[in-house]
Amino acid sequence: MKLPETILTDLKEEQHTLSSLIQKNKLNLILFYNTNCLGCTGRAIPLAYKLHKEHSFLALTVIHSSFRKEPFTKEEVLSVFTDQESPIPIYRELNHELYDYFECEGTPHWVLMNDKKEILHTFFGSQEGSQMKLQYAVEEYASEFS
Repeated sequence: MKLPETILTDLKEEQHTLSSLIQKNKLNLILFYNTNCLGCTGRAIPLAYKLHKEHSFLALTVIHSSFRKEPFTKEEVLSVFTDQESPIPIYRELNHELYDYFECEGTPHWVLMNDKKEILHTFFGSQEGSQMKLQYAVEEYASEFS
């Protein structure tokens, strides 16, 4: 699959593309979120971190999508973390191009991809039902990537 060459900026101001972040021999989990989304910061990010810690075959890419004219600053993105540090890499996209490309329904939105950049599943939400679907999907592919 050919992914858009949208520029993602990490919190160190280094630039990447999603293609460069997809890891070989891993199940790739992409989380689209926004700092102003309480479900994202209260449930989705903690779940993404937990899954990342529990499953060594899972590569996590967290993308902060911006829906306003001015990009979110590093300080704004980190403001949701108690110690102003993120335990996981966060990438910012300015014009929600990848968010639109994956036809996200809102934030948080999860995309599971294999290392061939093929979409396996997408999920919207952070409530218990969405969390359960995501965990089942991760477990479904565990044998292929572990």
